[in-house]
Amino acid sequence: MHSHSIEQWTHDHAFLGDKHDENERRTWLVVVLTLVMMVGEVVAGSLFGSMALLADGWHMGTHAAALGIAAFAYRFARRHLKNAHFTFGTGKFGDLAAFSSAIILGLIAIEIAYESVLRLITPVPIVYGEAIAVAALGLCVNLASAWLLRGNHDHHHGHSHAHDHHDDHDHDQDDHGHHHHHHDNNLRAAYVHVMADAATSVLAIAALAVAMYSGWVWADPAVGLIGSAVIASWAFGLIKSSGAVLLDVRADEKLERVIRARMEVGDDRVTDLHLWQVGPGHCAVLLSVVSDQPKQPAVYKRRLAGLKGLSHVTVEVETCPH
Repeated sequence: MHSHSIEQWTHDHAFLGDKHDENERRTWLVVVLTLVMMVGEVVAGSLFGSMALLADGWHMGTHAAALGIAAFAYRFARRHLKNAHFTFGTGKFGDLAAFSSAIILGLIAIEIAYESVLRLITPVPIVYGEAIAVAALGLCVNLASAWLLRGNHDHHHGHSHAHDHHDDHDHDQDDHGHHHHHHDNNLRAAYVHVMADAATSVLAIAALAVAMYSGWVWADPAVGLIGSAVIASWAFGLIKSSGAVLLDVRADEKLERVIRARMEVGDDRVTDLHLWQVGPGHCAVLLSVVSDQPKQPAVYKRRLAGLKGLSHVTVEVETCPH
């Protein structure tokens, strides 16, 4: 067989999200915005001797580092898209970055809770006007960042390859039939970081205002504890969703049932089925079919036509020994 005829049977493993490049640009913009805010606060805090500005500046630095992880993950996945060392492509780098960011977010929640408990035990004097101004400025930056990272969901359309051999691969299906979407966990992680910071700013402004006008100095650290609990719950949800992708947890039970129903026609039976996510909006499925009268793998492959999100399909066909 000539090399030029081999090409029609081969395919790449480009399993990036539909809006990968756009999400990458947005994330880098947020990184720059956060770094500018951080430098401004640290410089101002040093010049004016403000611990509130210094503390918030370094806190912004922590978020900039986490957002930087998300931005570099997008870049790495894009630059190594054709690297054959990654068996199923680089679509999961975003989930790896999201998992790391979620751990950082969890550590931030622990830090806030620890500081809040210390301040409940040993209250410290607060310069309310300055602290509220810093929180308000941080809130503006976080809202701008959240707008840049606003809900982008990945949808993918595939390419069709009709291969007639026992290891059959299907690249994209058409636009009708089952709709199966997966969020970009990397973008979600970046969004959660800025929203966590925004929530902290809102709570801080409310608590500082209450403390300033009522004299309840415990309001600030008490609200800090509430904020840390909210951030911790967001971090846990992000760890759960990104970790599930990294560990190849069943991607979509509904889609799995649809695949099984379409494959089991007549005396054809599915004996093994593995469905997992290989990138935002991309799933791979590996299944074995046993039959008294087995057909070519391409026949079984055609039964899955129209299922969006199935970017890599492998069919193994066996004859029932009895």
